[in-house]
Amino acid sequence: MTRTEFMSRLKKGLVGMPTSAAAEVLNDYEAHFDDGLAEGRSEAEVAEALGNPDRLARELKAEAGIRRWHQEQNPSSATAAILAVLGLGAIDILFLLPLLMSLIGVILGGYAAALGLFGGGLGVMLAGPFASPPGGAVAALLAGLGLMAASVTVAAILTVLSIWLVNGVVWFARLHYRLLKPALEPQAS
Repeated sequence: MTRTEFMSRLKKGLVGMPTSAAAEVLNDYEAHFDDGLAEGRSEAEVAEALGNPDRLARELKAEAGIRRWHQEQNPSSATAAILAVLGLGAIDILFLLPLLMSLIGVILGGYAAALGLFGGGLGVMLAGPFASPPGGAVAALLAGLGLMAASVTVAAILTVLSIWLVNGVVWFARLHYRLLKPALEPQAS
């Protein structure tokens, strides 16, 4: 494989990464080729030593997604990290995707329930004093505040569970990749 072919495939594989990060990666691999050529190696030898550019791009995107998650820890970076990790292997998708989709569905359902509970608490707090509830207006205000506090608690717990889920996926990917890496490397004949 020539330098141009390798760099073209690597660049195509890095689509979706932030432009500055992709440019930095491409510059690093250009430097690898320059160093190899300066040592008297051919472009094909340097390309073979660097490995498969498509697999390399998937690994680099996964690492970038994981790094972004550790820096930002927001829904966007969580999504990027999960998608990058899932991009490492198609077989993982068959096992992880149904489990992840189920867990994400439960978490989103929990958020929807928390939002409904908050709205119900707000309704009880605002309308309760005018409806003459047992215990009077103060009881309605306190019941509404209690429902709203419960919904905030549920949302906080779901947020912690979401962070654990993303960290668990990242941990699994690192462990799984370390275990599979020797099998993915080309074997010397």
